[in-house]
Amino acid sequence: MTYALSRNSGPMASAIICHGAYGKPGENWYGWLGKELERRGWKVCVPSFPTPEGQSLRNWLNVLEGYDAHLGRDAIIVGHSISCALVLKKIESLDVPIKAAFLVASFLGDVGIEKFDRINRSFFEKGFDWEKIKSNCGHFEVFHGDDDPYLPLSRGREVAGNLGVGLKIVIGAGHFNESAGFTKFPLLLGRIKSVF
Repeated sequence: MTYALSRNSGPMASAIICHGAYGKPGENWYGWLGKELERRGWKVCVPSFPTPEGQSLRNWLNVLEGYDAHLGRDAIIVGHSISCALVLKKIESLDVPIKAAFLVASFLGDVGIEKFDRINRSFFEKGFDWEKIKSNCGHFEVFHGDDDPYLPLSRGREVAGNLGVGLKIVIGAGHFNESAGFTKFPLLLGRIKSVF
């Protein structure tokens, strides 16, 4: 299921919010964030990616291509978990830079849990052109829980380091999912607002 929220009020910022492996658009804080941005006049898209069956970088990029019309100089992309790698790959391929990207619980490579590693591997096979990624996005923020059960802080630091930004460590955030109490994400909303 894909849903979009919009308000017809002239030029507007747009956001694409991407879920993770075994995920869906309506879970965690995605819907809450979309509604909060929509109330402020944003165009918000929360795509549904095939997972776990059919999960691959190619398939997810194919879905994301359907939202290319929403990408431009006033656009942001938000990624959570494996979709952070998707967001980086999408930014790498852009012809027009976007305003900002917000990466939540990001990582590069295997995490040592086979049910995730086998469906995530294609996202990392070709590596990343970090210079091109940085030239195609005006602002990056990388968030990581100090107690993420899947990803030590070093995984978030690696992504942040490649982007040349500091890591935003959130105490007690776990993997930023419902089981960690993340049905809302006010810190992220505030950071998005600060960029506009």
